Amino acid sequence: MSTAELNPSKLGTKEHWDGVYERELENFEEIGDEGEVWFGEDSVEKMVDWCIDNVPVSSNPAVLEIGSGNGTLLFGLLEAGYDSTRLAGIDYSAGAVKLAQGIAATKDGEAIAFTECDFLNDTPSPLPSDSSSDGLEYWDLLLDKGTYDAIALGDKDEEGRSPAAGYPSRIPRILKPGGLFLITSCNFTADELKASFTAETGLMYHSQVRHPTFTFGGQSGSIVTTVAFQKPQVA
Repeated sequence: MSTAELNPSKLGTKEHWDGVYERELENFEEIGDEGEVWFGEDSVEKMVDWCIDNVPVSSNPAVLEIGSGNGTLLFGLLEAGYDSTRLAGIDYSAGAVKLAQGIAATKDGEAIAFTECDFLNDTPSPLPSDSSSDGLEYWDLLLDKGTYDAIALGDKDEEGRSPAAGYPSRIPRILKPGGLFLITSCNFTADELKASFTAETGLMYHSQVRHPTFTFGGQSGSIVTTVAFQKPQVA
């Protein structure tokens, strides 16, 4: 399935996510509930394990999560030993940013840089410790857990193109040569992600994370798919 084949949904609107995070922020402030874990804890654990194996803590990577929501994935990296001053998350919902910052304060993660940013239109700022950088070709590791999926459910333009069509080309713009991009999706298969993120981006397929599979009608599949891509080193 291509992004153009998906029907628009409220899940692809900023208004929906602003409402979600407004409610989750209220719940967190009232009862300490950290909110929903998108795709579940197992997906978070598998992404963190992949990071440990492929972008180890010892490399002190600059890590950015695109669409960080309540920050669960970055908190998983923090717990795994990654330096909080090298972790960042962006989200276009101000409520998500405020929620993540509040949760971070309960986990000794205040140094994680959560900022408001619309990835399709804005360049994420570099880490505060590296303010002299312009943010381009800066990150060692980019993460996406459901953000590309949500963007793909946005309203199409007059030519029938999904807003997600502009997403893949933005990844290599901010990724260091040799840097890695890890994405988890429930809307697209591994082959569909490979087609979207290797065509005209210069990215190369790197690896795939295994998830539990099921069989239906003679076809095997999984509820979610996690695939990694790499930006080639400069020759």
